[in-house]
Amino acid sequence: MMKSLTSDRQPFETFSGHSIRSILQICGEGFGHFLAGFLLLTCAVSTARSQDDPRLAEVIKPVISAHDGTVAVTVRHLSTGVSFSYQGDEPMPTASLIKFPIMITAYQQAADGKIDLASPVELKDTDKVPGSGILTSHFSSELKFPLRDSIRLMIAFSDNTATNLVVDRIGLSATTDLMSSSGYPHTRLHSKVYLPETSIAPERSEKFGLGSTTANEMVRLLSQLDKHELVSPDASRQMYEHLLACQDKPRLARSLPKNTKVALKTGSVSAVRNGAGIIESPSGHIAVCVLTSNNKDQSWEEDNAAELLCAEITRLAYEHFNPAGHPDSNEGPKELAQGASGELVEALQRTIKKRLSGSRLSVDGDFGPATRQAVIAFQRNRNLPPTGIVTAETWKALGPLIQTEEEKAVDPDIVNKESLSQTPADTITGPPFVTANAWAIGEAKTGKILWHEKGDERRDFASTTKTMTAWLILREAEKNTQLLDEVISISSAADRTPGSTCGLKAGERIAVRELLYGLMLPSGNDAAVALAEFAGPRFAAERGPADLQKPVERFVAEMNRTAEQLGMKQTHYSNPHGLPDKSHLSSAADQVVLTATVMQDSRFRDYVQTRQHAVRVLGTGGTSRTVVWKNGNELLKIAGYSGVKTGTTDAAGACLISVGTHLGDELIIVVLGCSSNESRYVDTRNLFRWSWQQRGHKN
Repeated sequence: MMKSLTSDRQPFETFSGHSIRSILQICGEGFGHFLAGFLLLTCAVSTARSQDDPRLAEVIKPVISAHDGTVAVTVRHLSTGVSFSYQGDEPMPTASLIKFPIMITAYQQAADGKIDLASPVELKDTDKVPGSGILTSHFSSELKFPLRDSIRLMIAFSDNTATNLVVDRIGLSATTDLMSSSGYPHTRLHSKVYLPETSIAPERSEKFGLGSTTANEMVRLLSQLDKHELVSPDASRQMYEHLLACQDKPRLARSLPKNTKVALKTGSVSAVRNGAGIIESPSGHIAVCVLTSNNKDQSWEEDNAAELLCAEITRLAYEHFNPAGHPDSNEGPKELAQGASGELVEALQRTIKKRLSGSRLSVDGDFGPATRQAVIAFQRNRNLPPTGIVTAETWKALGPLIQTEEEKAVDPDIVNKESLSQTPADTITGPPFVTANAWAIGEAKTGKILWHEKGDERRDFASTTKTMTAWLILREAEKNTQLLDEVISISSAADRTPGSTCGLKAGERIAVRELLYGLMLPSGNDAAVALAEFAGPRFAAERGPADLQKPVERFVAEMNRTAEQLGMKQTHYSNPHGLPDKSHLSSAADQVVLTATVMQDSRFRDYVQTRQHAVRVLGTGGTSRTVVWKNGNELLKIAGYSGVKTGTTDAAGACLISVGTHLGDELIIVVLGCSSNESRYVDTRNLFRWSWQQRGHKN
């Protein structure tokens, strides 16, 4: 018989006044399940059609379309029922998002008397699994704590070990059984975390991993939770508190107004990034579920594309239901009294100091006795009841709050009358205006600098570093023709290198000639380290005994010797990839000199002109997989451009080395410190066009 998720067995889905359970009882198990499923589907489709908001679709669909990966989204305003769904019924991998249904199952079993949430679970070394969480890394074996605390760790820190402890208590099949019998057929748990051999659905495990669900099913569960209909009102409140404690709030909340409350659960593996939760907004609660898989960007950086997508869809939904100018609350000004703390108290303290002559009140954000006395003094000064409590009347008397120290000296009348100076008008001569902080233009054949702006200034230069890294490998290949065919095994150190990646894993093997594509096309920092580890022992140490120098250090020493030989006076390398380091600096002019040298090598030209490249990578145990790399240089899409290298870090800004040809005239342009990835291409094209005009080109 279908099982409700409410402990008092109240139906959560009805059709024409009949609960789904009653339909089963009337029609019998076999036909009843068929009819119930059909009616549920009919209701869902009908409801979705009647509540879908085309205006919400207009703002969210373009964001989904621009994402390189598979996406399913459902958004619903829980007060009004207005919604948007894209591929909402498409089963998708959950990763750790399945821990939300696991929690529901545990609370359901507690309500049924099958388990006791206060009963202890014992942590053993054999229970510990890797991945997210804190139990495995920070707690000793034989630790005992309540099952309820294990659930909190499972949700708040997505603790994998805690999850398995919960699953052991409720039973591996229990989550799937409860979800299926309750009208959530696609929400399934397949195995314990990091223990694929425990799978109860091997084919689904292969397809979906740990678990599966749909965006619509997740939002329906969140809707029930919001209505306090999951298991029982008290259980719903407890589960909501667990979700509020989730530490991965940026997944949905990074672009929301500060202090917006979000009750959520996320899930992440390399190709999957998910987020589902309830957003507490001024207009009412909003349920959001974003499921992604097959993502091109599988990095673990803060700006991962799928994670940004989750946050952007949440922001769009929030702003749609809370347009600009929507009041934050229907209540009046918040009362403050002794014991309060936070930014509002800081603003109160600054404002009182400004408004009350002679006040020596400290600004510390704590509403203590001193703040209370200052409030009383202000109230007496303004003939208000001296209560020491900041009421609406006191807020009004205080006037505009001073939020920052800078605001203390601001007088609107003075600011509005201030006469601001201007620089002279732009001249119509000279090179075009660009966002780059430094640039240089040189002849490709000779490296001669023709024009520059701060071209000799030492700056961070990000992944344009890899021009030298690739050149050293190719130069060594001239001495040893077999070098490019040698096979490299990717080390753990290379695999752990942060930043841009070619996506190879520790232990995988690849030929040097192929790894150079991974270095130059996706700008793999991991490839740079692997190549430096491989070639480093071939070079002399910078100082001291050679056998005491690590391979990467010896490779970097050779980079610096080569730079000195080429006359790159402003350049010093500290690593082979370009991640920020205070001594890792170069100049735009130096990079022109280097590029003029390396572009004489036809093999180097072939690498940097390649727009995409696929390779078979050998794994452990005789396995293999295919990797496809695409060049991040957008100029290669335009005829006349032939490389060379992009680079972006916070320290360097957006950088680009380019070679372009017009009417047989080949030039090199280097731009460093552009304002964005897009602007580096605009800057470069403008400088190329201007350069060729200066050299007498007519069209």
